[in-house]
Amino acid sequence: MASAENMLKALKAGRVLDVATGNGNFIHALLENLKSFDEIIGIDTSEKGAASFEQAFAGKTVRFVRMDAAKMDFLDASFDTVCISNSLHHMPDLEPVLAEMKRVLKPSGHFIVAEMYRDNQAETQMTHVLMHHWWAAVDTAMGIVHKETYTRQQILDIVGGLGLTGILVDDSGDLNEDPKNPETVKFLADRLDEYLQRIKGLPGEAALHERGLELRQRVEKVGFHSATSLLAIGEKP
Repeated sequence: MASAENMLKALKAGRVLDVATGNGNFIHALLENLKSFDEIIGIDTSEKGAASFEQAFAGKTVRFVRMDAAKMDFLDASFDTVCISNSLHHMPDLEPVLAEMKRVLKPSGHFIVAEMYRDNQAETQMTHVLMHHWWAAVDTAMGIVHKETYTRQQILDIVGGLGLTGILVDDSGDLNEDPKNPETVKFLADRLDEYLQRIKGLPGEAALHERGLELRQRVEKVGFHSATSLLAIGEKP
């Protein structure tokens, strides 16, 4: 059986919807891997990604639309492919978002979920997981919806509950890069410092500050690799 990654490479995706698109990071992966597509629309409640879309996808049939994923304006069965990447844990209420994604997906259309998970990770990958959980705690203190990452099984359960057929799953992680690459360490240290500035005056500031400093030391001592992600692709009956 072909892996989900190979299936993505062979997919004639037609009209594509990328939910909670942010800056369009997953769309870059789609452009790299999809066999073909007609149009990609990225939606998000924030306008922050709009400007980067214009620059990053200039000349391509890719566009940004500001829209609530739980209450989409699209017609039923209006997309051939729908996807959501590393955003399950950003949803205040996930069920209506997934229901809307299924509603706008055509029968026999493809539903794609990509999400990092927190368990079964190497020690260097746990640096990423722990950093992400700290970022989530900081965002939560700021009133931003940001939950900790799911376990692999929790993601599988979410995908399994969608009623899709022919589900393929692929786990992707790369441990080949130097975990203590100076450029990576500096980049992460800068990101941590940026978040340390944000916590001033927030509830639980002292504990958040201590966690941030510990993570800064961990990046230098243990190193960093991106956490393994799960990619699942299934078809709507």
